[in-house]
Amino acid sequence: MPNQSLEPHEQVVVLFSGGQDSTTCLYWAKERFEAVTALFIHYGQRHAVEADQAREIARQAEVLLVEQALDLSQLWATNSLTQSELPLEASPAGSLQPPATFVPGRNLLFLALAAILARRLNAQHIVGGMSQSDYSGYPDCRRDFIEAAEQTLRLGFAFDFMIHTPLMLLDKAQTWLLADQLGCLDVVRDLSHTCYAGDRTTRHPWGYGCGVCDACRLRAKGWEVAFGAA
Repeated sequence: MPNQSLEPHEQVVVLFSGGQDSTTCLYWAKERFEAVTALFIHYGQRHAVEADQAREIARQAEVLLVEQALDLSQLWATNSLTQSELPLEASPAGSLQPPATFVPGRNLLFLALAAILARRLNAQHIVGGMSQSDYSGYPDCRRDFIEAAEQTLRLGFAFDFMIHTPLMLLDKAQTWLLADQLGCLDVVRDLSHTCYAGDRTTRHPWGYGCGVCDACRLRAKGWEVAFGAA
């Protein structure tokens, strides 16, 4: 664990899935905090290959990676990320309903777990890769939810937590450009994993993935806007 003698404002816990957004946030945090701890949560996701990528990225970034299991298989509402028998259907254009990949309560639980770890480390700061610009219909990626969660954690822990969401107002193209500015573009492109299908055999200009699921399409579109088509 990080040095317990560090001040709370010098330490941070990053919610880290090994995906594009959380990897960019990991390097954002490295530029701003003395001690960075990454938290990876196993929640029964079908794209479990992201755990291997998270380990490799954390190793290269030289940050401590903490892995935690969260078995709520009997409680998760119907969704295609924790129920592999369901198809990874793309979200209909203009749909007002959350997509099939929305896991209800996931980010609320993840933030609570991050707060538990942060409190143990005496870390005041938590970083998450939520974005309401490209949030794919997930209601728990909006800024008003994050602000409410921050206040809830402060009250529930009697500790002055701060939740940072550096990507909140960025679209995927801007997120790619931020990774470039942070000097981690190659890491994000080649090592991070976002594909819901867990495909790491097909290489695209923007990295590995099936190229069909919502996550891949969003990632590909952002790359094209940021850097042009291949």
